[in-house]
Amino acid sequence: MERRHDLDWVRVCAFGLLVLYHVGMYYVSWDWHVKSPHAGETLEPFMLLSSPWRLSLLFLVSGAASAFLLAKMPKGFLGSRSWRLLPPLIFGMLVIVPPQSYYEILDSGYPGGYHDGYLAFWRRYLAGDGSFCDQDGCLDLPTWNHLWFVVYLWVYTVAVWLINRIAPNALPRASQWLGRMLSGPGSLLWPVVLLAVVRIALVERFESTHALVDDWYNHAQYFSVFLLGFLMARTTGFWESLQRLRWFSLTLAAASYGFLIWYFYASGYGDANPPPDALRNFQRMVWATNQWTSIAAIFGFAYRLRHADSPALRYLTPAVFPVYILHQTVIVIAAYNLKPLGIAPLPEGLLLVALTFAACFGGYGIIRRIRWLRPLFGLKAGNGSSAKKPGAVEARAPS
Repeated sequence: MERRHDLDWVRVCAFGLLVLYHVGMYYVSWDWHVKSPHAGETLEPFMLLSSPWRLSLLFLVSGAASAFLLAKMPKGFLGSRSWRLLPPLIFGMLVIVPPQSYYEILDSGYPGGYHDGYLAFWRRYLAGDGSFCDQDGCLDLPTWNHLWFVVYLWVYTVAVWLINRIAPNALPRASQWLGRMLSGPGSLLWPVVLLAVVRIALVERFESTHALVDDWYNHAQYFSVFLLGFLMARTTGFWESLQRLRWFSLTLAAASYGFLIWYFYASGYGDANPPPDALRNFQRMVWATNQWTSIAAIFGFAYRLRHADSPALRYLTPAVFPVYILHQTVIVIAAYNLKPLGIAPLPEGLLLVALTFAACFGGYGIIRRIRWLRPLFGLKAGNGSSAKKPGAVEARAPS
């Protein structure tokens, strides 16, 4: 089975963008773990460039990777995916994520402050201490924070595994039917319709929580695109349609982005002056249009890279998961400790990006050489000698 290198390239770039996005979260007015004293709306239009589609893109790539893995090893599929996802999730919640909550407490100025040090906090974190409260509520401990993506991905993986076990012919038939629906212009139309219906029906009723059990709008959109990637992974006509329509998709994505910028930042509507319901629902349709046409344009342009293997890709592909696990903790720690230096936002932001990538890839360089650490960051156990060759073991690991 030939590997789709375009999916690898998209995945690498999407996780790189995620790092930049989370650095940006330090500087915008939206709620996040720590905040810059210069936080405001300046960066928000740039953040909105990827907000509608960034995570959906990752779930679609993950769905396609799951389809290839299931075809390759049908008997060991669930075990392989669980071993890839669950140890990093547990280790991350116990070791990697706690500093984010610690610095959030220091940065937010919880009533009475906190002065007992990190190790004392970590014990309270592991004990599920719910006493860290302010006017906005209490901090949920322990937490998975940015690792919510891993939780959702595992749940969606279990769902398709169950479907395949209970009704083994259902997924191939659905793939054939969907392949006919999503050929030609249908490859753009029907996903937009689905995402628009989901957003109009659910986004106001179910706030985004990333808490799994009450996050129904996110499940509706993310599981839909995960399943779409799973079903369309080996349907060549779908990807070729995206390639043919890539410029049209890019035009629609740019136009819809322009409307969203006007709606959120220039229309005059907001909490104090709500828009008419018709305009609000139209905005949700435009959001869905931007969400899918951006994804379609990315895959359309990337499809020509499907055979483009390279040493850089073989190094970056296995690095993605460890970098993802580490990056948000690195950003939070670095941002908090840079704040007293009073650096201007632009050089500080560039420094924060450089520090994050340097620390994460430096961490990956260590992790890949230590056998017992590798599974805790989603890598095959391997050994010290294989780790000396970038990507030698992991390059064929499932995405």
